[in-house]
Amino acid sequence: MRHVLECGPKAECDRRTARSGVIEPEFARPRADVVLFEGETRTMPTPQQPSMIVRQKSPPNIEFPFASLSDWLIPTEQFFVRNHFPSPDLDARDWRLRVGGAVERPIELDLESIKAMRSTTLTAVVECAGNGRVYYVPPREGLQWQNGAVGNAAWTGVLLREILEMAGVKRTACEVLLAGADSGVVDTNKKTASPGPIAFARSLPLEKAIADSTILAYSMNEEPLTRDHGYPLRAVVGGWFGMAWVKWITDITVVEQPFLGYWQARDYFRWERNLGEPRLVPLAEMEVKAQIARPVQGAHLIVGQPYRIFGAAWSGEAAIRQVQVCTGDGRGWREARLLEAERPFAWRLWEYMWTPEEVGRYVLQCRATDGAGRVQPDLQRSDCESYAANWIIPVEVTVVPEPQTYEEEFVI
Repeated sequence: MRHVLECGPKAECDRRTARSGVIEPEFARPRADVVLFEGETRTMPTPQQPSMIVRQKSPPNIEFPFASLSDWLIPTEQFFVRNHFPSPDLDARDWRLRVGGAVERPIELDLESIKAMRSTTLTAVVECAGNGRVYYVPPREGLQWQNGAVGNAAWTGVLLREILEMAGVKRTACEVLLAGADSGVVDTNKKTASPGPIAFARSLPLEKAIADSTILAYSMNEEPLTRDHGYPLRAVVGGWFGMAWVKWITDITVVEQPFLGYWQARDYFRWERNLGEPRLVPLAEMEVKAQIARPVQGAHLIVGQPYRIFGAAWSGEAAIRQVQVCTGDGRGWREARLLEAERPFAWRLWEYMWTPEEVGRYVLQCRATDGAGRVQPDLQRSDCESYAANWIIPVEVTVVPEPQTYEEEFVI
């Protein structure tokens, strides 16, 4: 017996299910080119903790196997890595943070001076703006992330606001530009090529820069940042996509006009139609989204036995208020249970216990709703370029009459 989806148009469900088939990734065991700091370790993969997925070797772009999700915080060694250029090798003894532009007192700080300031810890989820790009139909250019370019961690550092207060922001200030030590040439010989070598730099509106949700972090999960995660200092911008979380920060410049640099105006943007004709706007706040971690695509479940459908949900500035699950058994959308306590800017784990009553194939779906009333969409949108892939991605499973003997399956 084949069960068809009762929660949306069948044709669209079948099309998206076909698109979300098994992807053959390159699995990354500990590599000779990974730089380890003193006390940092890499563990060998196991069925319970599969290895990371390499999307690009150089510079390293590495995806967390989302199907292995188990804890609210993702361990640093399993946290995804998104790099545009090679990770700079910075020595904290020589590194300095320079603050200038539209300020009363340009300043320069070393890492010890920053660590001596009042610290704050923010648990926040960060998602690469390209997470889920592999599900676009037709395919879009860019790293083909599946669903693991996202993670939740505890970040410790200082409020960006307090650094800006030391420098004295002028009343004419508009945005705060953050620039990292990583640099290179983008899209050589293409129309989108950068004008020579550039740093990765993004600006924040002054209102967001001085918010409690924006910090300069030197610690991740109670340990110093690793090289690939921004050592010695990175931005943490709660509620915003990862392109705003600039790593290896060396310069902060307060500007009096909107910044139109490469990563603001030529990349990481979307179209907006609120003025009639579409216009480009920089990406900023994350979109409401829930993902299923387990069961995985193609899993076999036993009829009559309870199964835990499990995953995570997150949004931008608003908290997750609801996650619903549809199992394709004709009973429509049902409420999932939110786990953990609600914390601003962190994700919510969720679960739904399901007992399939008949054998056959089922299409599982989940959708999230946040406190601003935004509901995860059914279908992809045309205005987001290759970014913000937050529509519902179905997982197809097969319910069988009894346990079968087959190789352990773990589909990424």
